[in-house]
Amino acid sequence: MSKEENISVLLDEKRVFKPREEFVVQTNVKQWMDKHGIKNADELYEKADNWEWFWEEISKELVEWYEPYSKVVEWNPPYVKWFIGAKYNIVHDALDRHAHSWRKNKVAYIFEGEPGDVKKLTYYDLYIEVNKLANSLKKLGVKKGDRVAIYMPMIPELPIAMLACAKIGAIHSVVFSGFSALAFRDRVNDCEAKVVITCDGFWRRGRKVYLKEQTDVALEDAPSVEHVIVCKRTGDGVPWTPGRDVWWHDLVFDASKECETERLDANDPLFFLYTSGTTGKPKGIIHAHGGYAVGTAYTLKWVFDMKDTDVWWCAADIGWITGHSYIVYAPLILGATSVIYEGAPNYPEPDRWWQIIEKYNVTLLYTSPTSIRLFMKYGEEWVKKHDLSSLRLLGSVGEPINPEAWIWYYKHIGNERCQIMDTWWQTETGHFIISPLPITPLKPGSATKPLPGLAADVYNEQGEPVQNAGGNLVLTHPWPGMLRGIYKNPERYEKTYWSKFKNVYLAGDVARKDEDGYFWVQGRADDVLNVSGHRIGNSEVESALVSHPLVAEAAVIGKPHSLKGEAITAYVVLKKDAAPSEELRKELREHVGNEMGKIARPDEIWFVNDLPKTRSGKIMRRVIRSKALGQDVGDISTLANPEAVKEIARAK
Repeated sequence: MSKEENISVLLDEKRVFKPREEFVVQTNVKQWMDKHGIKNADELYEKADNWEWFWEEISKELVEWYEPYSKVVEWNPPYVKWFIGAKYNIVHDALDRHAHSWRKNKVAYIFEGEPGDVKKLTYYDLYIEVNKLANSLKKLGVKKGDRVAIYMPMIPELPIAMLACAKIGAIHSVVFSGFSALAFRDRVNDCEAKVVITCDGFWRRGRKVYLKEQTDVALEDAPSVEHVIVCKRTGDGVPWTPGRDVWWHDLVFDASKECETERLDANDPLFFLYTSGTTGKPKGIIHAHGGYAVGTAYTLKWVFDMKDTDVWWCAADIGWITGHSYIVYAPLILGATSVIYEGAPNYPEPDRWWQIIEKYNVTLLYTSPTSIRLFMKYGEEWVKKHDLSSLRLLGSVGEPINPEAWIWYYKHIGNERCQIMDTWWQTETGHFIISPLPITPLKPGSATKPLPGLAADVYNEQGEPVQNAGGNLVLTHPWPGMLRGIYKNPERYEKTYWSKFKNVYLAGDVARKDEDGYFWVQGRADDVLNVSGHRIGNSEVESALVSHPLVAEAAVIGKPHSLKGEAITAYVVLKKDAAPSEELRKELREHVGNEMGKIARPDEIWFVNDLPKTRSGKIMRRVIRSKALGQDVGDISTLANPEAVKEIARAK
């Protein structure tokens, strides 16, 4: 972005959806406000501007310290410590205290495998399994500060493994099971893992993925690894390295059901989580026990209004930060019942998710805009086959949700009665930052405002706040779940996040803030088109395309153009009953022109059956652009659908 330029804002969404008053009065946030004598939302945000006071009040209700803290926060930019001096372990709140309370027999996880097998684990079941594995890890020589790499699918043993590591003070590094063996190797070697935990295989779209074989390839050059624990999921035979490999069930067979939880400093590391590394060497993001526990539990309790009677389904993968924070740690701290599903959202039929919601009376659903657009593509008839009346709140995560997908979600999944909690956050932030509360009036496509106790803004290149213009999304003071650095790379940590604006965190996203203080995230800063001197967010053009009734998904890239600088090129996935045609191509160009102005009309529109995506649902524009320009696309084994890359070359 040059010093003179802001990002153009061409889409203008005016619809507002207010929550029902009878719903508002029963929310957790409203009850907290009443308890603290706060009359309305404006007063809440104003009081929470005293953020040290706010986080002290919040922490009292959510966590139990072994020993109290002496100071709420210590901010030495760009490094922070929260709850200084406290002795703590997140497993105490996530598991131990529930296993010795009335929640002992409450279901913690409902697991449904892709083949249809079901397993339910109570908090006491979970407690026993975690303790047995924790004791077994100790037996293998794992101690406080050691790293354990976990390469597993969406099965209950994955959270068990994470909790077992945390219980003894080991640092877990979960790697998404869809990543290639080489991607796993990079992460194992960077964190110098002592032990790897994996499984024989798992199901995906009716086929078995042989994960142990991939693990063995990864470990051909991983000198730090001493042992590999293998969980039995499919029951198939696997390659075996005697002396190194051990079956999970054999290892824990005679292990004690009790294990003392390690008392740590509240600022000791809990986990490393590596970013995908699509633009370079993966970054090992560090998160710590105490602040992360407070931040994740607070955001889930307030944003999704979590009650003891809820059935929560965060339909993400635990291999990403969404799963760490909102399948494992926050729901367990709050004593929730969560659904874990192993398989693909549309297998064997496009109503698999709706079956699960009906079967388990799911009340809170949290998913990605990509998933919503996938279901839009199949049409409402699959939804109508099921009773979704148990749902009371919906959520969105992973990327900005375009207004038409928001409306479809609201109308067909929420039956026009469930507010949508559209959340903006990152691996680095640890928990939601910008998000509505259940009491917030909603604008489709906007994540609304920073939550109470949190602070964000939009800066131009000179570091000045701007309104109703695109700019750099920044966070202006520290927050509890904040990353504590990049493992073994402090220089990269400071340069990536803190060098552009003094003592201000650079998110790397482009956003605008409207006259009501609502934030509209327009995508990554490097996903901006430069067309005839106008800087246009890719996501805005994509939103305009998806607002057409025949379009399910769209990805927009820029191609070099001798006159314009960049020409807008769109790859479009149509809904199932629509057929590609030259007439439709022209209609879509005009539709974008009507929505955004002629400057934003795509020069090229190509029809494809699918778009390359990560398993977290993000469309990989970088891969699309490289393929479209005939360049090397790099390693695509980490994509959910690598076959979609060929679609770009075959586009018509």
